Amino acid sequence: MKIRKYLSLLAIVLLASSFTWMAPKPTLYIIGDSTVRNGDGSGKNGQWGWGTLVHQYFDTSKLTIANHAIGGRSSRTFINEGRWDKILETLQAGDYVLIQFGHNDGGPLDDTARARGSIKGIGEESKEIYNPIRKQQEVVYTYGHYLRKYIKDAKAKGAIAIVCSPVPRDNWKEGKVNRSNNDYGKWAKEIAESEGVPFVDLNNLIADKYEEMGAEKVKPLFYGDHTHTSKEGAEINAAVVASGVKNLSNCSLSTYLKEK
Repeated sequence: MKIRKYLSLLAIVLLASSFTWMAPKPTLYIIGDSTVRNGDGSGKNGQWGWGTLVHQYFDTSKLTIANHAIGGRSSRTFINEGRWDKILETLQAGDYVLIQFGHNDGGPLDDTARARGSIKGIGEESKEIYNPIRKQQEVVYTYGHYLRKYIKDAKAKGAIAIVCSPVPRDNWKEGKVNRSNNDYGKWAKEIAESEGVPFVDLNNLIADKYEEMGAEKVKPLFYGDHTHTSKEGAEINAAVVASGVKNLSNCSLSTYLKEK
């Protein structure tokens, strides 16, 4: 009788262990524009996004990284093209969403080239337009509205959203990097705070690093223009992202960083 009881207990333990072993790894979804993932991510055009290189700082035996960022997108068009809905199909409790938009949100709302801009600010203003790209009427909202949607949708799935301010461009004035502390960087921070989610201030963290290096040394970190980084520039940005995550006091994503 005792042997039978022992064997039953052993079977339960083994069954529980097998479920633990089979448990899927959480996924870190990365969404953003070309400063996060450029082209197909191979860097063959000389331009690299930090999201392509950030995996080296995480223990990918415990965390899956899915970089869904794509060039030319804004907080608005990433949603309108169905890219966010596609992520929501697989997003699960315990997953993470790292969000960085802003570089393309300042464009026109309804131009015939891209029609990707969002209304400036974090309020709930809206404007109905005819979208010449999609050839249909569309209600356009603020940058803050779209960030809130990503956060609320992620929370509804039991996932953790992390907001980043947009990385700075290679634009200087009187020896200082131009920062987005009066627009998209500020708005990203305000949304993160109001929604109670972690915030990584990439704009200021990277700008501080650039200013320490000086304009001449920063120049090679960009390729082709003042916005898109070379591989070396993307490496620096990825390192700052990892450091920013590490310093978050309220986010379990830091537990998946490699010790070094």
